[in-house]
Amino acid sequence: MADRRLQVFHAVAKHLSFTRAADALFMTQPAVTFQIKQLEEQCSTRLFERRHGSIALTPAGEVVLCYAEKILALSDEMDIRLAEMTSEMRGSLLVGASTTIAEFMLPRILGEFNAAYPQVRARLIVANSESIESRVAEHSLDVGLIEAPAHLTGLSSLICCEDELQVICAPDYPLAGMASVTPASLVDYEFISREPGSGTRAITDAYFREHQIAPESLKTQMELGSPEALKGVVSTGLGFAIVSRVVVYKEQQLGELVAISLNPPLKRDLHLIYPQDRFQSRLTATFIDFARRKMKEMAL
Repeated sequence: MADRRLQVFHAVAKHLSFTRAADALFMTQPAVTFQIKQLEEQCSTRLFERRHGSIALTPAGEVVLCYAEKILALSDEMDIRLAEMTSEMRGSLLVGASTTIAEFMLPRILGEFNAAYPQVRARLIVANSESIESRVAEHSLDVGLIEAPAHLTGLSSLICCEDELQVICAPDYPLAGMASVTPASLVDYEFISREPGSGTRAITDAYFREHQIAPESLKTQMELGSPEALKGVVSTGLGFAIVSRVVVYKEQQLGELVAISLNPPLKRDLHLIYPQDRFQSRLTATFIDFARRKMKEMAL
């Protein structure tokens, strides 16, 4: 029930960009500009300084932002409290997930959650772990599922399950006949990596460093933005990649790719994150419990 102009102002103030705010709100940039102009006219002052290619909050804008955050939070809480007075679970749920979790775990989880609570409208945003963490911290997502612990302040982080990462390669690649591989043995082979900001990239870089191998010393052929892209390139025989074991299950069964265990094993915890300082609705709390339980089942 909050004033739409305040919602638009809050998005622009957080992104310090009319374009990014428009994308986040699923609005056109002229519509965002119009809402800000109306709010500035109502306040009889400028809220943003327009500079060459950038914007910044004016002192008045800083004051409005402080109150806008309080007003929007109270408005959300009121809507949720009113909805929870009915016995039926309903409402919208904004879920963000890193690429691996979104592609290989969440479809089933969201499908089962929707079957249990048909009046809930869940929306999934897919990005790398770093981006999802930022959006949860900005309160533009209710919940995030990522492949590394949260680093930003103001976030609560819960471990959902343990995930093992393995080396994958084409059946005719030189590594394919090995029962297991050490980090040192991989230095001589072509590596297909995830992009910076990916949870998988962070954990593999840390794993190599832990075993006295600089990630920069690997024969990295390319950096790709999704597990599906990695599998596609690896299947051509160009090199090896390191992915979650859930990613390659189907290709293993079909004989299209080979999965090889790392020695020592490379394991990580998958995390569910949410804002620490935000009122948590019954819907959000229910989804958190549901998602953690289902991810544990899938990891067994």
